Amino acid sequence: MSTPIRTRFAPSPTGFLHLGGARTALFAWAYARRFQGTFVLRIEDTDRERSTQAATQAILDSMAWLGLSYDEGPFYQMQRMARYREVIDDMLARGLAYRCYMPTEALDALREAQMARGEKPRYDGRWRPENAAGKTPPAGVAPVIRFRNPDDGAVAWDDRVKGRIEFANTELDDLVIARPDGTPTYNFCVVVDDIDMQITHVIRGDDHVNNTPRQINIFRALGFEPPVFAHVPTVLGEDGQKLSKRHGAVSVTEYDAAGYLPEAMINFLARLGWAHGNDEVFSPQAFCDWFDLDAISPAPSRFNTDKLRWLNQEHMKRLSPEELGRRLLPFLEKEGLDVAAGPAPGAVAELFRERVATLVEMAQAVRFFYADVTPDAALLAEQIQPANHAALAELFTAFETLPWDRESLNAALKDAAKRHGLKPPQIMMPVRALVAGTLSTPAIDAVLVLLGREKTLERVRRQGSEVRD
Repeated sequence: MSTPIRTRFAPSPTGFLHLGGARTALFAWAYARRFQGTFVLRIEDTDRERSTQAATQAILDSMAWLGLSYDEGPFYQMQRMARYREVIDDMLARGLAYRCYMPTEALDALREAQMARGEKPRYDGRWRPENAAGKTPPAGVAPVIRFRNPDDGAVAWDDRVKGRIEFANTELDDLVIARPDGTPTYNFCVVVDDIDMQITHVIRGDDHVNNTPRQINIFRALGFEPPVFAHVPTVLGEDGQKLSKRHGAVSVTEYDAAGYLPEAMINFLARLGWAHGNDEVFSPQAFCDWFDLDAISPAPSRFNTDKLRWLNQEHMKRLSPEELGRRLLPFLEKEGLDVAAGPAPGAVAELFRERVATLVEMAQAVRFFYADVTPDAALLAEQIQPANHAALAELFTAFETLPWDRESLNAALKDAAKRHGLKPPQIMMPVRALVAGTLSTPAIDAVLVLLGREKTLERVRRQGSEVRD
């Protein structure tokens, strides 16, 4: 029987969850779901100066919005200090680690001298037990704990994204695994966590490639084979540079606030460096059913705002009117609109879903259904002219009694134009301006049905009378 798949997402709570991190979480989550495995959330909060509770909450909120549910966790590294100390003590006792009393200033000077000679900067092993025999630790220097890296040979792995990667052990110095105050370091904690949590597949950004050989050596020193590694390429901005704040909204929560659907964001993130044939629009469930590490491209992918907007609109089209209206409701409320004063959000969402790309844009576009409008005087003067005054007056009189449905309204609009020798837009555009304050709306008969007879008459009388008189 094969070993059950266990993946993890292990962010540091030093800032918001950006899109690159969200994609890493997505891939780890989807891989676990594809193979009926376990997805673990671990918060790597050992950087006590930069880690914040607000950042932790932002990570949890972002994952909840995306629907990336975890099976175990969240585990916090700061709550596992006793376990790390236990492992370090064992490593010291077994000769896998040692205390190093080299002052920071001396280490800096050593590295500067090495670089001046064109050498790779690395610790020289002076406090290894065989080199420190007979030395007296300097007074007042709290030691770091270093892992004793193998002296020769190579460390290699078959990366599921990048292929075979190999490092000579001579390129790796003895890694610090505990600071002078006893706090364990990132590369050490990660290994202990992955062992204890029985992680089988580590899917993470390729900025961790240089950490991997050090971690593999620690795994093996502790008597464990390392997990499978898959290092995912960087997400670049549209200008080809590393994605950063200058590219706009890069926090997952900002996209939530901007009116994007979580399923659209999952679709978008999945397509950043992964593909399934020619499929462009798919659900989170379909992604999980299809996802495999072998389909991840080793090349960096570029963020594309137009593609995200297109996908979001496609996913809005896939929702039922009722569900889309439910999603729209909080955005209407954020606009300060009285939803009870207008049509059901699902009805207006169905009418506008082909015209906008986000829920924020939809909420702004439909506000005339829920709040009074004051059309621009120049717009009204342009649309309501002597040539169509009489036709509009007849139309507004007809509005008082005709059946209030699309067929009757459409016929009335066209008949008013025909009787006065006008083209339909010469009637429809003025009505749009009067009731919506804009010329850009869906079919005006559909708009009038949702607006209702009472509001329509109130607006055409109030706004239209001043221009005609």
